[in-house]
Amino acid sequence: MNTIITIGRQFGSAGKEIGEKVAAYYGIKCYDKELLSLAAKESGFCQEMIETHDERPTNSFLYNLVMDTYSFGYNSSSFIDMPISHKVFLAQFDTIKSLADEGPCVIVGRCADYALSEYKNCLNLFIYGNEDTKVKRIMEKYNLNETKALDMIIKKDKQRQSYYNYYSSKKWGRADSYDLCVNSSKFGVDGTVQLIIQTVENFEKNN
Repeated sequence: MNTIITIGRQFGSAGKEIGEKVAAYYGIKCYDKELLSLAAKESGFCQEMIETHDERPTNSFLYNLVMDTYSFGYNSSSFIDMPISHKVFLAQFDTIKSLADEGPCVIVGRCADYALSEYKNCLNLFIYGNEDTKVKRIMEKYNLNETKALDMIIKKDKQRQSYYNYYSSKKWGRADSYDLCVNSSKFGVDGTVQLIIQTVENFEKNN
C-alpha cells in the first residue's frame, strides 16, 4: 500500500472515525488533531495558537495585527508581514507535506488534498451525510438537543467551507474537487470504509 488518503468531511458524517478505520486496516497512521501538535512542534508556534486558527477562515484583522507584533519561527520579511492565520496555515501545510513524504497515511481535513495536489499517489475523498443521520450522531456524541446539534453542524460546516475555499483553489464539498465523494448515511461507517478500501485497491492497480 503506497497511497496517501486525504478526507474532507461534513461535520457529523463520521469522517474521522472512517479515516481511523481505514488507517487501522492498512496499519498506517491517521492524522486529524495530531497534525496541530506536530505543526506546533515543527514551526515553533504554541499549540494553543494553532488550535485557535484550526480550520477557521481568517476573520479578525485586529487579532492578526496584534499577534503579528510578536516574532515567530520563520524570519523572511514576507513571512513576518503575513497575518498570523496565514502563518498557521503554512505551518500545517508544511507538516502535511512532511507526513506525506514519510509514507502512506490518512489525513483528515485541513486542506490536505490541496497541500498534496502535486503528489501522484494521493487519493482525495469527501465524506458527507444526510442531515437526520448527522444530527442524530452529534446529539449522541455531544449530548445536545436536536436544534443545538443542527446549529453546531451548520456552524462547523460553514467554518470548514470558508477555510477550504479561502486557502485552496477548489470548492469544499463539490464533487469535482475530489476523486470520490461518499454518503456515509447510505453505506454506514463500515460500508464506507469497505468502499474506500476497494477504491484504494483499484487506484493502486491503475497507477
